[in-house]
Amino acid sequence: MQSLGQILVAAGIVAIPLLAFSIVAIALIVERTIFWYRVNRRQEKVIKEVLKMYRTDPSLAVEKLERNVDLPMARIFLEALSLEDAEPEELALALDGATQAEIPILKRFSNGFDTIVTISPLLGLLGTVLGLIQSFSALNLGDVGGTKTANVTSGISEALISTAFGLVVALVTLFFANTFRGFYMRQLAMIQEHSAELELLHRRRYKKVLEASYATTTRDR
Repeated sequence: MQSLGQILVAAGIVAIPLLAFSIVAIALIVERTIFWYRVNRRQEKVIKEVLKMYRTDPSLAVEKLERNVDLPMARIFLEALSLEDAEPEELALALDGATQAEIPILKRFSNGFDTIVTISPLLGLLGTVLGLIQSFSALNLGDVGGTKTANVTSGISEALISTAFGLVVALVTLFFANTFRGFYMRQLAMIQEHSAELELLHRRRYKKVLEASYATTTRDR
């Protein structure tokens, strides 16, 4: 069985960028895995507690959000609730604007993943072409079975290994990229669901405040 070094040597010059892409992909995968683990483990529980607190005391809900400001949805809610005496329409606009600001964070490195998935197979194909060129350049019809046969074998090996290397890098990266994309879509749906719930609670509270204010004004008259 060939060692990693032997495989890289056999893959030829394209092994260098492919190895670089694989290292970058691993770093991005680790970062996104840590990010989504933290979000998926804590966020839904925190937001449900915040909505429950908001029904009784909005100030407690804000304090809870401030303690969990590392979570995307906590930042969205905190941005909206920081508005003083906001009307329901203003709160809805604030939630929408804060959500749009969080989307790049949720989709972070998606372009990097797409680039690696697209370019890695092409680099593998380039290695295939270079390997075949080496094979044909070493081939001599008058020397079949001679000393140049080793060069032909080496060229074919380079062609096959570089292709396999590029496909492995692309497939592994694609798997994790699709997984993170699924987390993003789920998170977006959750943000929309809980934002609508917060808007409804705020609208009810705002209506009660208006009714109380109107009753006080009428009584004073």
